[in-house]
Amino acid sequence: MSSEVFQQDLSETPPRPGGPFIIQMLFREPVALPEREEMTEVMKRHVGGVECFCHDEKTAGFAATDHMAEFQDGKVPVQLMVMGCATFEGEGFDPFHMSQMWDCMEDRERIFRECRYQVVATDMLAAALPEVERANLDMDFLDALAELYPACEAFYFPNCGKLFLGTAVREHTITGPDRFIRFGVNVRFFNIQGTEDMLIDTVGMSTLFLPDLQYHFHGMDPNWLVNHAYNMAAYILENSNPIQDGETVDGVLDGHMSREVQWKCQCEDALIQPPRMVLDIHTGEWASGRRDGEKE
Repeated sequence: MSSEVFQQDLSETPPRPGGPFIIQMLFREPVALPEREEMTEVMKRHVGGVECFCHDEKTAGFAATDHMAEFQDGKVPVQLMVMGCATFEGEGFDPFHMSQMWDCMEDRERIFRECRYQVVATDMLAAALPEVERANLDMDFLDALAELYPACEAFYFPNCGKLFLGTAVREHTITGPDRFIRFGVNVRFFNIQGTEDMLIDTVGMSTLFLPDLQYHFHGMDPNWLVNHAYNMAAYILENSNPIQDGETVDGVLDGHMSREVQWKCQCEDALIQPPRMVLDIHTGEWASGRRDGEKE
């Protein structure tokens, strides 16, 4: 765990709920866009029905015809965009965000030092899709990109701040919406300076219009709550946000989720940037701080 001290900064621009899901692919050397036919074939294999509506040295665009976004004026297919190769400046990543790149701790500095090029890909109009459909589509898109760009050294996901080696993305065996929890949601960990308190939260759920989670606690193994947070995030995604403000969820007993322990959930302002509403999970006897509505 990092011992670096960070300052709380709730002036940071909050994430836009439902905003585009962005994939940054990092490379040591410049790469060209794959040929139109190759991209279309690989995209069809992973995504399903697609139509390539643009392809040049700057951009490739695909209409995902099996995924229709519905608006007042009618339905249109979600678009999947891949930009041409551009330079990458690794110094744009500050120590606060780098401290939470748990999947790439040993390689993060090397990646940002050695990778001088990037290809950015994103979805468009996907906010209109149901949560699970969008999660699966974005991950199908990711799987297609991993195949199309075998030279990709690392994948960075700005929506949640996760960084992965290219091999971890290319070789994963996860299926369904759990892929989004793996690559699109980050569980962060912080020690609160000058106290025994700790804080765990998630970032990335708001891309699907779902709540991020927060735990403010002491005296409990943080790894138990990291696992709890990932399990809770997966449950919320798979069941279209079933937990209401004031309801309870199964807590943790001896490291495992248990119905014998019930933890109350409450909508709160996030304690750590970015500023946003989170579903705060009160860990009972292990909880720290005072929640809204509690007496001093």
